[in-house]
Amino acid sequence: MSEIATRGGLRVRKVDDNRFRIDPDGGRGMKVPVTIYANDALISKMVTDRTIDQAANVATLPGVRKHVVVLPDGHEGYGFPVGGVAATDAEEGVISPGGVGYDINCGVRLLRTNLMEADLRPRLKEVVNELFRSIPSGVGSEGAIRLSKSELDELLVEGVEWAVKRGYGTRHDAEVCEENGTMKGADPGSVSDTARKRGAPQLGSLGSGNHFLEIQKVDRIFDERAAKAMGIDREGQLTVLIHCGSRGFGHQICTDYLRVSEAALKKYSITLPDRELACVPNNSREGENYRKAMNSALNFAWTNRQMITHWTRKALERAFGMTEADMQAELVYDVSHNIAKVERHRLDGEGTRDVVVHRKGATRAFPAGMEQVPARYRQLGQPVIIPGSMGTASWILLGGKNSLDLSFGSTAHGAGRTMSRSAAKRSYTPEGVRGGLEAKGIYLRALTKEGMVEETPDAYKDVDSVADVSHSLGIATKVARLVPIGVIKG
Repeated sequence: MSEIATRGGLRVRKVDDNRFRIDPDGGRGMKVPVTIYANDALISKMVTDRTIDQAANVATLPGVRKHVVVLPDGHEGYGFPVGGVAATDAEEGVISPGGVGYDINCGVRLLRTNLMEADLRPRLKEVVNELFRSIPSGVGSEGAIRLSKSELDELLVEGVEWAVKRGYGTRHDAEVCEENGTMKGADPGSVSDTARKRGAPQLGSLGSGNHFLEIQKVDRIFDERAAKAMGIDREGQLTVLIHCGSRGFGHQICTDYLRVSEAALKKYSITLPDRELACVPNNSREGENYRKAMNSALNFAWTNRQMITHWTRKALERAFGMTEADMQAELVYDVSHNIAKVERHRLDGEGTRDVVVHRKGATRAFPAGMEQVPARYRQLGQPVIIPGSMGTASWILLGGKNSLDLSFGSTAHGAGRTMSRSAAKRSYTPEGVRGGLEAKGIYLRALTKEGMVEETPDAYKDVDSVADVSHSLGIATKVARLVPIGVIKG
């Protein structure tokens, strides 16, 4: 059985074509093993940075259970690897802001339409430009909504329901969001004034970095039954993918509670191999306050994507001269990528227990029959949406029965970076990136040339390989492959 050494000296053992393992190392304080789901090409990239070593550090956390999971899109992050999943005991374990990340509830939502590629091609630039004008993007971008303090408090508690009640969507939109777009237990009183000031003006904006809005076409359908249930029934059909999170609001909450957690380490006698893993007991006062603030950010992000959905529908109405009903611009599903939730899972030799599942750059992928899956999909399984980069495919998957045993009901969240933003800027030019996209028939509107180059498709792993690994393991299986036609980047 072959072994690979990581940059930090850990020995990674290959179990089979899609599974790799690091056994617990008492000398490093590891309490559980690390399981990596990848193929040879994907893991060869992970061992060149700190991805696997960060996962081994996570395996030292108080109360960590079963194993730490690295998904096929895994790459180095802040403390926890991005593309990582870890479960800590709800009673005896910790909760870590770094295990959720700075962009709390960064996630994606997919809209389907009854429009076809042929409807778009003659007016592609017109439609993309209309969307670009309608949806603010970029660093510090502000939305069209101005919120009073009381309105913001209501939004933080109500989530998508807040937007639906004000005419920015439908009841169906809420029904096909994770947690119905409203995480219970949010408390605006746990949110700092700084976070409020940063977030309040940004509702309904994409932001920058890897956030985007894409018009896509259905390239290939793999599971006709599941696709039909999601309203995906023809190759060439147009969809819209929205990828963004909680903006400066969530970023500030993470910043605030990382400081709180670092200050509390001594109080709770917690020793860590990396200060970026700063954490507190899940049931401590500090842990409860972080959860209340994080839940507020979850609700902000779901509402942010809902507002963008509303502006997208209105922009498409203007561009095509059709009503939303005529286009059947319906929400398929909305998933979170950065979240920590108490869930009940089966643990090796311990039966089922409540654990805090930290998904950092990971998508929940629950199988059929679970009550957490919306009624529309409950007999099928949870839709999973995996975005690629702006020149490559995205995937719709379906939560698989193996996910609960293998990955705490989780799968990958995207392609995963393989090149830093600074390296991309050294290696590529705006003209080269734009020309490469145009050669594929993709029209791009980007706010800055720098942002365009940082997000070159070549900076990311092969998203098809990521989907292949998930499908082969049965944690989330292929439904449809989507490819971009028009892209908006901040």
